[in-house]
Amino acid sequence: MIFIAVRFTARPDHADRWLDLVDDFTRATRAEPGNLFFDWSRSVDDPNVFVLLEAFADAEAGAAHVASPHFTAGLATMAGAIATTPEIINVEVPQQGWGAMAELSPTGL
Repeated sequence: MIFIAVRFTARPDHADRWLDLVDDFTRATRAEPGNLFFDWSRSVDDPNVFVLLEAFADAEAGAAHVASPHFTAGLATMAGAIATTPEIINVEVPQQGWGAMAELSPTGL
């Protein structure tokens, strides 16, 4: 799978609306056949920082995502709301989706 983590710093006047701004992009990406997950988180240390964790089944699915109209539209929307250039990690991982964490499991259930 292709695993991507992107850190976005929103302009302060856009931070509280960030998830609404990217909602169409998020929904369209999650509907792509090769998308495994596309999840946003907000930093607990800086309310202007959002992290996107996304994965695609393979390189072809990732390429289809980047070539999609909603990708282009999403970038255009985000460009007007970011304070800095996003930071990205993009790696190929030899698994499909999330695996169970070996070091931790629930107790008392």
